Amino acid sequence: MARDLQGTQQFYGEVLGWKFRPARLGEGWTVAELDGVPVAGIGALTADLPAAAAWTPYFAVDDADVAAARIRERSGTIAVGPVSFPSGGRGALVADRDGAVFGIWAGGVSADWRVGHGPAPAWLELRTRDAFEAAIFYGEVLEWATGRPGCCEVSYENDQVVLRQAGDPVARLSGGIAGAAAQAPQTRPRWHVYFRVPDLDEAIAAATAAGGTTLSTIVSSTTDRWVTLHDPGGAMFTLTAARPDTAAP
Repeated sequence: MARDLQGTQQFYGEVLGWKFRPARLGEGWTVAELDGVPVAGIGALTADLPAAAAWTPYFAVDDADVAAARIRERSGTIAVGPVSFPSGGRGALVADRDGAVFGIWAGGVSADWRVGHGPAPAWLELRTRDAFEAAIFYGEVLEWATGRPGCCEVSYENDQVVLRQAGDPVARLSGGIAGAAAQAPQTRPRWHVYFRVPDLDEAIAAATAAGGTTLSTIVSSTTDRWVTLHDPGGAMFTLTAARPDTAAP
């Protein structure tokens, strides 16, 4: 969600190479595509809505009303919805027990909408108080690790709960947030999105030239490098790329 829809499209177009088309959700919504594949949606915040610009993950469910009821039963919060959209879908904006915001969506989901595959976002990360407790909450709400067709598998790897779909890692749940950190904007419980780029340094240069702000130094692992930024509207995200010495020829 963004305050300046046109400016936000221009920013991500320059940084990530996205193209945009109107969404079926109605006026003020666009779908971002890369190589013809949908990768994200951007909606315009209205002047009377006191919400910050932010990236929010939406999880597909079979029935939005059933999922919303599960969230309430487990002490989560329903902020908006469930409501029906012109596209035929039905969704809601919600929060888990620790206040991390996410969405649920039923109906009208294309098989192209994937995380962790092709040009889509690289992965999602939930930064929370207790990763195991969060995994139980989301597993019960979203039917993770239930064995039903298309559901996600859950494992524990390197001090994180890892969610996989069709073998691809799509989300990581990291615990440890406590005390004052649970209230600070950059460290409070929240979902965070990672976008993969071919060259991290070029993407950082493009982002800062387009009005973005870096929030961290470049962090490296044995295989990847990444950095966290604000877009011009204040939405937080991370860019990640393979280390030059590990990239495929």
